[in-house]
Amino acid sequence: MTEGAAAAAEREGKSLAEVGLPGLNNHITDKGEPEVKRANGSLQAAANGDPLLGEAAAPALGSFDKSQPGEEEEEPQARLVPLLLLSGSKAEALAERGPRAVRTALSRQRFAVLLIFSLYSLVNAFQWIQYSIISNVFEHFYSVPLTDIDWLSMVYMLAYVPLIFPATWLLDKYGLRPTALLGSGFNALGAWVKCGSVAPHLYWVTMLGQLLCSVAQVFILGLPSRIASVWFGPREVSTACATAVLGNQLGAAVGFLLPPVLVPNTRNDTALMAHNISIMFYGTASVSTFLFILTVIAFKEKPPFPPSESQAVLQHNPPEYSYKQSIMNLFKNIPFVLLLISYGIMTGSFYSVSTLLNQMILTYYKGEEVSAGLIGLTLVVAGMVGSILCGLWLDYTKSYKQTTLIVYILSFIGMVVFTFTLNLGHLIIVFFTGGALGFFMTGYLPLGFEFAVEITYPESEGTSSGLLNASAQIFGIFFTLAQGKLTLDHGPHAGNLFLCAWMFLGIILTALIKSDLKRHSVNLGTRNMDIKAVPVNNSEE
Repeated sequence: MTEGAAAAAEREGKSLAEVGLPGLNNHITDKGEPEVKRANGSLQAAANGDPLLGEAAAPALGSFDKSQPGEEEEEPQARLVPLLLLSGSKAEALAERGPRAVRTALSRQRFAVLLIFSLYSLVNAFQWIQYSIISNVFEHFYSVPLTDIDWLSMVYMLAYVPLIFPATWLLDKYGLRPTALLGSGFNALGAWVKCGSVAPHLYWVTMLGQLLCSVAQVFILGLPSRIASVWFGPREVSTACATAVLGNQLGAAVGFLLPPVLVPNTRNDTALMAHNISIMFYGTASVSTFLFILTVIAFKEKPPFPPSESQAVLQHNPPEYSYKQSIMNLFKNIPFVLLLISYGIMTGSFYSVSTLLNQMILTYYKGEEVSAGLIGLTLVVAGMVGSILCGLWLDYTKSYKQTTLIVYILSFIGMVVFTFTLNLGHLIIVFFTGGALGFFMTGYLPLGFEFAVEITYPESEGTSSGLLNASAQIFGIFFTLAQGKLTLDHGPHAGNLFLCAWMFLGIILTALIKSDLKRHSVNLGTRNMDIKAVPVNNSEE
C-alpha cells in the first residue's frame, strides 16, 4: 500500500482494514498487548514489513492499563475486538480514546440481573393465567359470562398491541433499567388493585388490576433478547435469552398449579371462596412488591465493559438512530417479516391453548379442575426444558433456521396428536401428549427472539422482540376468540384442528426464511460493517 493510497483512503474516511490491507486484522487484547494478524499467520512479518501499518496502528495499539481499584470484578476474558469493524472517522476517534474503550469482559452481576428479571416476569405470567385455569370458579364468583373471564386473560394480549411502540421506543431511548422498573412497578401495582376486588360485584376492579398487569407485560416480554445481548457473551447469549424466557414460562406453570389448589371450587360457600381468592391475591401482591424493591436496588443498565464484539461495536461506534426509520427497516426485511408472521402463529396458538385448556379438559373430564391445572403445568414445565435445551443447542451450533424449522414441525405434530387423543377418556394420555406439545411449542419462544436478533442486527433487539410479541398478541386474541367459539359450538376437536391448519402455514413460512446471521458474523470478525443502522431525520428525536 503506497503513501498516496493511504492519503486517498484517509480523505475518503476509510479504515486501513477496508483498503489496501486484505487479509489483515488489527486487534487489541484485554491484556494490553498489541496484536497484528495476517492471513498467512506471519505476525512479525506483518508488523515489520509494512511501516505504514506501524505508524497508523500506533495510536490504537498502545499499552492497556489494568482495571483500577474499586472497579467491579470481572471474570477473566481473553477476547479480541477487531478494529476492522470500525471505519472512517469513528475508527480514528476510537484510536484517540485508547484501547481501553474496546475492552470486552463478562461481569458476574449479569446473573443477578437475569435472576431478578426472570422472577418478576414469573409473577407477571402467573397473574395472566391465574383466572383462566379456574375460569368456572371465577364465573360463579363474579356471576358473569364465561367470555368475560376469558377477557381477563385476553386483556394481556389486547393491551400489548397499542402499547408496544411507545414501550420499545422507551427501551431504545432510555435503556434497560427504566424499562425494568416500569415492568416490575406496574406488576406490583396491578396485584394490589386486585386485592380490592374480592367481592362478587367487583368484577370491574379485578379487570382494572389485570389491565395494569397487562401494561407491565409490555415492559417485560421484549427484554430477554436485550438483556442477553447487553450482559452475556457470544457463547452464552442464546442460553441467557432462553433462561429469561424461562421465567415467564415458569410463571405460567405456577399459574396452572397454584390457583386450583388455593381456590378450590366451593360453589355452595361463596364466603369461603372469597377468603381463598383473597389469600391468592395478597400473596401475589406481597411477592410482587418484594421483587420491585430488588429491581430498584440491583438491576443495572449495563456492565462496565461490553460482553461481546458485536456489543463493543454498537457501544463504541453507535449508529445514528431513528426509531421510526428502524421500524420501517424491519418491515422492509423480508426474512424478518416471514419470521414475524410464523412466530405470531406459533405463540398465538400457545396463548390460545393456555387460555382455553380448562374448558377443553372439563368438556371430557367433568370436575377435574386440579387435573386441568396439572396438565397445564406439565405443558409449561416440558416447554421450559425445551427452551433451555434449544438455547444450549443454538449456542453450540448457531443453526438458527434449521433448529427453528425442526421445532416448528414437531410442534405441529404434537398439536395433531394432542387433538386426536384428548377425548380417549384417559387423563394419563393427555398428560403425555400435553407435555410433548409444550416441550416443542414453548421451547420455540426463545428461538424466535434469537433468530430475529441475528437477521436484523444492528437494529435494536428490543424493537425486533417487541414486534414479535405484538404479532403473538394479535394472533393470540384472534385464535382465542375463534377457537373458543368453535369449542363452544362444535367441541374442542374443531377448535384444535383450526390451530393445526394455521401452524401448518407457519411451517411453510419458516422454510422460506433466508438465514443471514449478521450478529454471529460480527462476533466471528468475518463481517466488515460500518454501523449506520438507519438514516436520521434531524427534526425527529
